[in-house]
Amino acid sequence: MFTTLKRALALTVTATLALGGAAACGEQDDASSDSKKITIGYMAWDEAIAASHLWQDILQDKGYQVELKNLEAGFVYGGLANGDIDLFLDSWLPQTHASYLEKYGDKLEKLGVWYDDASLSIAVPKYVEGVDSLADLADKAGNFDGQLIGIEPGAGLTKATQEKVIPEYGLDGKLKLQTSSTPAMLAALEGAIADKKPIVVTLWHPHWAYAKYELKDLADPKGTLGQAEQVNTLARTGFGEDFPDVTAMLKKFKMDGDQLASLEDLMFNTHKGDEKKAVEEWLKANPDYLNTLA
Repeated sequence: MFTTLKRALALTVTATLALGGAAACGEQDDASSDSKKITIGYMAWDEAIAASHLWQDILQDKGYQVELKNLEAGFVYGGLANGDIDLFLDSWLPQTHASYLEKYGDKLEKLGVWYDDASLSIAVPKYVEGVDSLADLADKAGNFDGQLIGIEPGAGLTKATQEKVIPEYGLDGKLKLQTSSTPAMLAALEGAIADKKPIVVTLWHPHWAYAKYELKDLADPKGTLGQAEQVNTLARTGFGEDFPDVTAMLKKFKMDGDQLASLEDLMFNTHKGDEKKAVEEWLKANPDYLNTLA
């Protein structure tokens, strides 16, 4: 009887150890899986969408699980600061996103500049006559039904327009900034151009709209929209330590105007709605690009 009991106990211990080992292996697999997860936050600016999908494709090919989160700029910065978001590829400095850096800068890692000729603008179609400067808008507000078509309420461009452009050019009570979303602004722009109607919109460089439509940036003699800026890659605190290989690649990330324009054209025109196909076609057309990140 004791022999039978010993055998039963031995089997129980063996089974318990086996289950424990399996559980331990499962924990290791989960940990390994977690260590390959990266969340990229982005706002609905086209260069942000393009860069984020490009890096999702690049990193997924290297075995990472990449999740993209589309949020307004303030929520992206807040997510980076609290660790819910790992990367952000569209930080405009030193002006547009200055307030976010003041608030969250000590909780972020700067990985580098990947585009260095960005600028904010307010534009009209070239066929709009008699409006060549922001200083012309006050007297011509009626031509635009008293509306300046903007983008997301939390965007740095929106803040600059509301706090600097409108008051400094005497547009209060004459031209109201209509905020909604970047896609809505672009749809309004396309519709107005199709009908040859006057429209004034908040826009920025780089943007594929300048290649698709004949647009005119309004002169800004008061400098309310700032000078040329740099587009930076930011990460949450500790990202460099957690993902040294990815960080090394991101520090080498650069795009010039032609590269970015061709990627955006594929993504928002040729393969609209299929970002993955656009990225794959762009990488195929630029076979040496990945070598610059190695």
